[in-house]
Amino acid sequence: MQKGIELAKEAVEADHKQEWAQALELYKRALEYFSTHLKYDKNPKSREMISNKFKEYLDRAEYIKGILDGRQPAEEAPSGQNGAAAAKGRGGGGGGGDSKQEELDKMKSSLGSAILEEKPNVKWDDVAGLEGAKDALKEAVILPVKFPQFFTGKRKPWSGILLYGPPGTGKSYLAKAVATEADSTFFSVSSSDLVSKWLGESEKLVSSLFALAREKAPAIIFIDEIDALCSARGDNESEAARRIKTEFLVQMQGVGHGSDDKRVLMLGATNLPYALDQAVRRRFDKRIYIPLPEAPARASMFKIHLGDTPNSLTQAEFDELGRKTEGFSGSDIAVVVKDVLMQPVRKTQDATHFRRGADAAGKEILEPCSPGDQGAFPATLQTLADKGLAGKVHPPAISFRDFEKVLLRARPTVSPSDLAIYEKFTSEFGEEG
Repeated sequence: MQKGIELAKEAVEADHKQEWAQALELYKRALEYFSTHLKYDKNPKSREMISNKFKEYLDRAEYIKGILDGRQPAEEAPSGQNGAAAAKGRGGGGGGGDSKQEELDKMKSSLGSAILEEKPNVKWDDVAGLEGAKDALKEAVILPVKFPQFFTGKRKPWSGILLYGPPGTGKSYLAKAVATEADSTFFSVSSSDLVSKWLGESEKLVSSLFALAREKAPAIIFIDEIDALCSARGDNESEAARRIKTEFLVQMQGVGHGSDDKRVLMLGATNLPYALDQAVRRRFDKRIYIPLPEAPARASMFKIHLGDTPNSLTQAEFDELGRKTEGFSGSDIAVVVKDVLMQPVRKTQDATHFRRGADAAGKEILEPCSPGDQGAFPATLQTLADKGLAGKVHPPAISFRDFEKVLLRARPTVSPSDLAIYEKFTSEFGEEG
C-alpha cells in the first residue's frame, strides 16, 4: 500500500504538470500495487478506502489515456491534492450513456493482460498424435482466416470447440499450438481473470471480454479448466455464480453470429466434462476427446523430452519405451524423463572410481566408472572437488537401463475407471480426437 501511495503522489505531480505519458505510467504502476494490496487486506474499512482511491485513480488514468489517444480534449491541470478528482467532472455533464461507455472501456482495459502478445512457439508438429483434434482446430482457426472464400452461404466455420480428456494429455499444449499458428488475437483467460475482480461485477467483465474479442476479430478466447466457471447449475450455488454462467451462455450464443470479419472462436479445455452445465456444453459445436497417447506418440514424447541431453538410446529403444508405458499420459512421461535425467547425476554422486576421457571438443574430462574398468582410479566427487577438479567432472550419458530403472517405480496417474468416464462421455456427446 505504501509503495502504491508513493507512486500515486508522483502520478498526481506529473498530472499537474500535464506530463500525460509519465502520469499514465505512474497511475498504472500505483494501481498494480493497490490491486495486490486489496487481495490480502482483510480490514473492511481499509479495503473500502483503498477501493475508492483505486476507482478514482483508474478513472483518471482512463481519461489521460483518452487525451493521449486523441479521444479527449486536453484540460486544465487538476487542482487540489488528488489529481484523480478532476476525472469526476470531465465531459461537462455527459449522460448515462457516456458513463456506461466509460465503464465498458475501463473493464476492457483491465482485460489487456489476457491477450497473448508473445506467441508460445509451439508448432502443430510439436504435438505428438492427436491428428483428429489438430484437423478440427485447423478447420476452425486457420482456414477461415486464410481462405475466407471457402466459408460462404450456409457453410460456416466452427464457433466453439471443447477439448476434454484426462489430465496431462496435451489439451493446453494444443491451445499453445493454436496461439502460435493462428493469425488471430488470442485471449488466454482463467477463472481468476473473471471472478476475482471488480467486486460483484464479474458478469460485466465477461461481457467486456466478448466485446473486446469482437473488436479484435478474428479472435480466439481460450479458457482452461472451463468447468470452474461453467459448472452445472444447482440450488446450492451463489447468485453471483449463477449470473456469471447466464452471461456466458448469452455471450456464447452470440459469438458465432455476425459477419465473417467479426469471427470469434471459443476454445475450452476441461478434465471434468460431466461437470459442465448442459447449456454450456450444447454451445460448443465440437466436443473432442483428447485421449491418452498411443505407443508411437509416447515414443516421440520420450525423444522430445530428452532433447539434446547426451544419451545412447536407439530408435528401437525409444519404440520399446513407448510400448512399456501403456496408460501413461504426456505429463506422466515428462515426469519419468525428469527422473531419468537425474540418474547420471546420482551415479556420479555415488561413484567410488573415475577415469579420464574426452568430450566432443577433445577436452579432458573425468567420468564415473566401475572399479574394474580400464584406467579407473579411486576417487569421490568430494575428493575431486577438494583437488580443484570439480569443473572436469561430467556425468555419463543416459542409457536405456536408466529408463528401465525409473520405470520400475513409475506409475500412471490416470486409472481405468477414469478412462471409462471419458469414453462414456464420448459415446454420448463427443468425438474421438
